[in-house]
Amino acid sequence: MSARTPLMPRQNVPELSVPLVGGGTWTLGDQSPENFTMVVFYRGLHCPICGQYLKDLDTKLAEFAKRGVNVVVLSSDNEDRATTAKQKWGLENLDLGYGLTLEKAREWGLYISTSNGVTSSGFEEPALFSEPGLFLVRPDGTLYFGTVQTMPFARPAFDQILGALDFVIAKNYPARGEVIDHTNP
Repeated sequence: MSARTPLMPRQNVPELSVPLVGGGTWTLGDQSPENFTMVVFYRGLHCPICGQYLKDLDTKLAEFAKRGVNVVVLSSDNEDRATTAKQKWGLENLDLGYGLTLEKAREWGLYISTSNGVTSSGFEEPALFSEPGLFLVRPDGTLYFGTVQTMPFARPAFDQILGALDFVIAKNYPARGEVIDHTNP
């Protein structure tokens, strides 16, 4: 497996294309949002915290759309597990992608975990799966904001992201963390 690579603000993000629960394919390069595409990586059906987190996002999807933000959520789950997650968690509005390869997860800088067996949700963790990440990508395909986690806990709150979007859109606030070589900025 390839090494985890951190993405850099103001640089192009990796290509991304996944099948969607219910049919069709979602491709990052096909997106044309007014302001951003928000890509939310979740752990999978086995993660009850993911279910609560994505249900919260599902109820706020219209608020993201008002701000010119397209949203997709995806995991390395297979189609059956992703379909079950969408139904079990009551996700009515989100585009839910599945089949993320671990190599692609690494390209996006995500951490990979091994199975701990059956979780409190009653579902078994896959042998290997990616941990959470959230990215805002500009329409030109460059990274604006990114966060990756090693655990399912303490993810960025969607209410706070909406508030931040109001500020950054109004102020045309630039992406930060863009310095690659601090000895030659």
